Formats: sequence, C-alpha cells, structure tokens
Amino acid sequence: MDIRDVAGGLGTGSLRVACRLAVALGTAVLAAVGSTAVASGTPAPDFYAAPAHLAPGRPGEILRTEPVTLAVAVPIDGRRWPAEATRIMYRSTDTHGADIAVTGTYFAPTLPWTGAGARPLVSLATGTQGQGDQCAPSRLFTEIVGYDAPLDVRAEYELLQVFALLSRGIAVVVTDYQGLGTPGVHTYLNRAAAAHAVLDAARAARALPGSGLGTTGPVGLWGYSQGGGAVAAAAELQADYAPDLDLRGAYAGGIPADLRQVARMMDGSAATGLIGYAINGIYAAYPETRVEIDRAMSPAGRATVEDVREQCLAETLLRHGLHRTSEWTADGRSVADTIDTLPMVRAAVDAQQIGRQTPAAPVLVVEGLGDDLIPYGPAREVAAAWCARGATVRFSTADFPPIAPGFIVGHGLPLLSGIPEALTWMTDRFEGRPGPVGCQL
Repeated sequence: MDIRDVAGGLGTGSLRVACRLAVALGTAVLAAVGSTAVASGTPAPDFYAAPAHLAPGRPGEILRTEPVTLAVAVPIDGRRWPAEATRIMYRSTDTHGADIAVTGTYFAPTLPWTGAGARPLVSLATGTQGQGDQCAPSRLFTEIVGYDAPLDVRAEYELLQVFALLSRGIAVVVTDYQGLGTPGVHTYLNRAAAAHAVLDAARAARALPGSGLGTTGPVGLWGYSQGGGAVAAAAELQADYAPDLDLRGAYAGGIPADLRQVARMMDGSAATGLIGYAINGIYAAYPETRVEIDRAMSPAGRATVEDVREQCLAETLLRHGLHRTSEWTADGRSVADTIDTLPMVRAAVDAQQIGRQTPAAPVLVVEGLGDDLIPYGPAREVAAAWCARGATVRFSTADFPPIAPGFIVGHGLPLLSGIPEALTWMTDRFEGRPGPVGCQL
C-alpha cells in the first residue's frame, strides 16, 4: 500500500482510523496524568529482582506475576476497559542459550473475540524505549508519563498499537526484552535475545493462569523499529526455537536489518545516542569485545556510552542528538567505519544480520521510503531474500515526503500510518481469510 492512496481526502479511511486512535490515546493520557491511577500500578520494589539462580525449566515458564492497573484503564461494569493487565516475569534464553528472566505485561481484552476459534494472542515487541530499567514498558504501562529531573522524560507510546489490537478482541503480551527492568544491561538490537523474548512471551501468556487463552491458540507477532527487528528475527527463528506456537502471521515495520547501515544513517541525527545503546548491548552479550571497543573509543566516547546506559529515549535524544560518532573514536572515524577494523566486534555485528533465515509464517513488512532513522534499502533486501527462499511476504511502502530529516519524523510517520494495514493483515490471518500467495514486493 502506498501512503498516497490514503492521504488524499482520507479516501480509504485508514488514516482516519489511525488518527482517531492517536486522539483517543492522547485524551486518555491527559486524563491519566491528572488522576490517581498511577499509584495503583506502582510495582512492588522486588518484582524485577530476578532469581540469582534459575532452577531448570522450560522457556516461557512463568516465574512471577502481579495484577496491575493501567493508567488509562476505565472501570465499566466491574471490569476495566480496554483490558485487565498482569505484569509477568518469565523464563527465556539469551543470545548464547543461557536461561534468563524477562519481564513483560499481559493484556486480557475486555471486548470479546468475534472471529472463529479461540481468542488469538499477539506478542508485541516495542520500539526503542531506552536502556535504563525505568524505561521498561511494563513499568510505563502503569504510569504512561514519567519524569525524573532534569531530563528523564518517559512516555509509553506503544499503547497506541496495543489498544488497536485490543479493539479487535485480540489478547496482547508485551515483552520488556532482556535487561530492561530486570538486572543486567539491556541487549539493544540483539537479534537472538530479542527473538527469544518475543516468542517466550507468547508461551508465558498462554501458560498464565486465568489468561483466557487456550494452550494451542493462534499467535501473531507485531513490532515496529526495534520491535520490527525483534519480530523479523522471531519469525525467522520460530520454527526451530518455538515450533509449539501456532504462528499465523507477523507484522514487522521499520526493520533495522543491517546495523552498519543503521549506524551510518543515525550518525549526526537526533538519534545518534542510540548507537551508544547498541554498543552497550554488544558489551553485555559479547564481553570479549570490550577490549577492542575500549581501545578504539576516545574518552568522550566512553563517557557517552556509559551515560546512555541508564537513560530513556527522550533524555538520550536531548543530551546526545545531532553529534557525530567521530567524536567518540580515538582516530576520528565514525563508529560505522570502525566496526570492520575490530575482528570480534565485526563478528558480533554480523551475528545481528536479519534475512539469513526464512520465516515459516506469512510476514507483512512496512517501511518508510523517507525513513530518516532506518534505511529503506536493507529492509527491502530482507523481504526479497525471504521471497527468494519461498517465504510468503507482503512488502508495503509508506511513501511520505521528507519531513525534517534527521529528527525522526520520517521514521515515526509509518508507525502511525501502518497500524490500519497491519491490523487488517493480522485479523485476516487469525480469521482464516485467504492470505497472499508467494510474494508482493
């Protein structure tokens, strides 16, 4: 779908749906800020303290739960609209296969599922939240907007997508990923760890007592930006890692498919600091790279990478945006140009490449032609590579004109415009409507 097909006069209604969702969420947020609902969802201080040693178990096993109140939930007839929420801690595995504890949130919809069969479940992978524990989506769903002086502003924008799915009676589970909320460093853009967290969140939701889900019900995957990369990786790994899931389809938007090219595009933009998140993620998942990275970094670079490790997105944009990563390196080269001069770092970055394995389930890919954060070309190459190996793929271009390049507008607009198309795609997969045959590139 070309965005020009819906822009003129709002002809198809798709953009109107997205805008209504945005207005509804904005109204709810304003109400939440002035209410006392925030306090009721405050997590117990020890909820995120993962067990020091995990006993043997299976990925997706529930380790801990607590009911929470969404800051924008509305009591109706003894229930909360649009969902009752449960914070969960579940077992997953890191990039090397070691057991880890991951947190997340399960949303049981207030509305019924009116399609055929059991209520479906979507495992939603969030876009970039930050790297500090305070940025975990499972925390932000209960406060929506948070602030700590001087610049730590937090807002949970993913509710827009969660509410869209809940409006169809689809259950949703949202992972916090490895190290976001729980002890340790968040392994930002780590392909395997993110994929495992997304797939195991679906397992955990189905295992949650009282979830209302069947043990064999249909599952979908949904994510944009960082979440798009996590979903693309999960779709690739699902057949081997989680064959027990009845995966009907996946939506992956704004896929950061090639980290070298992502680093080049981010460099000098408002999002430069996010490259620091990725460096910290490599530190955490591949500790052998630390010597190489530290040797290549300047004192300013090391200070920046350490600084962003405890930040959420807004603070990182404000403090480190519009800088060049040539300021971070000892020899003045960019981080992207430095990667291939460091053998262990090169191997770690290569391991994050998306597109080398083939999804078994149909995938909708939405990319912005004018995306100023994630390059369009590599994502299309991933879709083409999947197609060449027999996958079922629909590639959809959001053709917005350039708007304030370097300030993430071009990356954010397809997130909004893609929701109606993705929602129709996902609902069709769950209702058994005939899907695309082969590839639509």
